[in-house]
Amino acid sequence: MPVPAHRLSRTAVSKTVNNKIPRVTDPESFIRKHTRLAPAPFVPEIHLHQADEAIALWEETEGEAAGPQPPPFWAFAWAGGQAVARYVLDNPDLVAGRRVLDLAAGSGLVAIAAAQAGAAHVTAVEIDPLAVAAIAVNAAANGVTITATLADVLDTAPTDDVILAGDVFYSREMAGRMLAYLRRAAAGGARALAGDPGRAYLPKADLREVAVYEVPVVAALEDAAVKRTTVWEVMRRLPQPPPSGGSAATGATGGYREA
Repeated sequence: MPVPAHRLSRTAVSKTVNNKIPRVTDPESFIRKHTRLAPAPFVPEIHLHQADEAIALWEETEGEAAGPQPPPFWAFAWAGGQAVARYVLDNPDLVAGRRVLDLAAGSGLVAIAAAQAGAAHVTAVEIDPLAVAAIAVNAAANGVTITATLADVLDTAPTDDVILAGDVFYSREMAGRMLAYLRRAAAGGARALAGDPGRAYLPKADLREVAVYEVPVVAALEDAAVKRTTVWEVMRRLPQPPPSGGSAATGATGGYREA
């Protein structure tokens, strides 16, 4: 049975694509039927297909697919994603002319913001097939082109210029995998940013605060109508020179610079 609405908040999600989960046969029609197109509260430039009630939609999803389904995270504008999208639109030079990856993209809000801000190419990855369909539907509604992909990329080598993630530190395991990917991206020279409204597993090591917003959210999901949300950038860790008279083999590491 689905968890209560206040427990839906970014808790019950598997880490990888599960091809054994039954799928909705016509996901785009399902999304249009059970959501309404409306502006994202903190990013009104972008319209998303959003649901009014999480548990009812979850039950509809499982009924349509005739089997268990992941929570419909794709149907809501979460605080972390809204914060990153706002930051991208207000700072378009971050993504303009660059290849951008939106991790755990949900509705595609961040990916859409990157496309509107002039990114050369935007990929949005998700492990939920309905989310991939929602990204495509939302991209079309906003007149942008996004490559929506069903994949778990967290154990792969990052290849994009900018990596963006909204609200991804909601479990210990996910936080660890996500931060490892973002660190690899930063080490390779990419800009890596994540939005977070104070989730329990936010790892602040190696992170630099770049913006703080008061973000309106769905109170039934967050137990609050507004969440203070921070956009963090992952810092690139650089090796320090060896001590005077020492060797590179004995030198410590741990210096940082902006990725």
